[in-house]
Amino acid sequence: MAKFGKWIGAGLGAFAGGPIGAIFGFVVGSAFDATSQTTAHGKPHQRRTTSGGYVASLLVLAAAVMKADGKVLKSELDYVKKFLVHNFGTASANEAVKMLRDILKQTIPIDDVSQQIAQNMNYSARLQLVHFLFGIAQADGNIDNTEKELIARICNRMGISSYDFESIQAMFIRNTDADYKILGLNASASNDEIKKAYRKMAMKYHPDKVSNLGEDFVKAAKEKFQKVNEAYENIKRERKMV
Repeated sequence: MAKFGKWIGAGLGAFAGGPIGAIFGFVVGSAFDATSQTTAHGKPHQRRTTSGGYVASLLVLAAAVMKADGKVLKSELDYVKKFLVHNFGTASANEAVKMLRDILKQTIPIDDVSQQIAQNMNYSARLQLVHFLFGIAQADGNIDNTEKELIARICNRMGISSYDFESIQAMFIRNTDADYKILGLNASASNDEIKKAYRKMAMKYHPDKVSNLGEDFVKAAKEKFQKVNEAYENIKRERKMV
C-alpha cells in the first residue's frame, strides 16, 4: 500500500472498526491492520474525527452515490479526483481514485456506514459530506432521482435534519425559491425571520466548524458557506433590505 493509503489506514481512528474499517481493511490489506490506531486493549481510539477517518467516510459514501443510478460515470470520477487533487496533490489523488475503484466493487452497507458516521463525526462535518455527495450527483449535469433518494436516506441515517437536507439540496437544484430554501425559509418569511435564519445558518456552516479536520477541509467547506452568503445577498437585493 502506498503513502496515501497508509495515511488513511493510520488515521482512521474511531472508524478503524465497524463497516468502514472492514471496507478499508479489504482495500488496503495487511498494512491497514499494522497502522490502525489502537489502545493498549486492542480497541480503536474513540475520539473526534481525524482527516484520515473523514476521507475514508467520504470515499465510501461517494462510491455508494456513484453506484445509485446503476452506472459509474467518468464525470463523477473526475469530480472526486479534482477535489482530491486540490486538497492532496496529484499523486495522492491518483492513489485515492484507485482505492475508490476497489470500493466500488464492494457491497456497501449504507445504513450501517451512515450510522457509524453519525456516532463518530460532528454535525458540521456531516453537513460537509452531504454537500460533497450532491456535487458528485450533479457532476454529469443532472441529479438523478435515485441519487437524490439515496442522499436523503444517508442524511436520515446520519441524523441530518430534513431542514438541513433541503438547504443543501437547494444549493444544487435551483428553483424560484432556492435562496429561501438555502436559509431554511419560504418566500413569505419576514425580513426579521430572514436575518435570524441567516445568522443561524452562517454559524452552522462556518468553515471553522470543521477546522479539526485540517486546512484542506476548511477550504472545501468555504464553498458551502459562500452559498449561504449568496442566498442572503440575493434576498436582500430582491427585497431592498438594509
